[in-house]
Amino acid sequence: MEWLVRTENLLPADTAPAERERLRAAERARAMELRAAGVLTKLWRTPGRRGTVGVYECRDATHLHDTLASLPMFPWMEVTVEPLAVHPQDLGAGDREVTESVDNTPVHRNGHATDPVGPAARSATTKGPDEQPV
Repeated sequence: MEWLVRTENLLPADTAPAERERLRAAERARAMELRAAGVLTKLWRTPGRRGTVGVYECRDATHLHDTLASLPMFPWMEVTVEPLAVHPQDLGAGDREVTESVDNTPVHRNGHATDPVGPAARSATTKGPDEQPV
């Protein structure tokens, strides 16, 4: 499952320069380990702030929490997390293979299930405000 993670570095301004540099180096090293493991898939800086935006691939919320807690700067981070789901318009983008799960439900390479109902069936059964199929 993919997670959008925003962090803000709240390390106190009076942190000793040597400690600040030690933490930065340790944070970079841990981020590289997470990238190599395929857990941290994207990372951006937030211009004008001491923050980042990243996409993490974790099996569940506990795995994500453990991953974030493993970051050396975690005690001084404000963290916001949003679970992500594939948008129906993105399913046909061609960048994901469709495979079959154990119960034969189509599942994309990134682990997200496809829509089992499908747009045709949904439009025939979903009613709008005027009770006409949407």
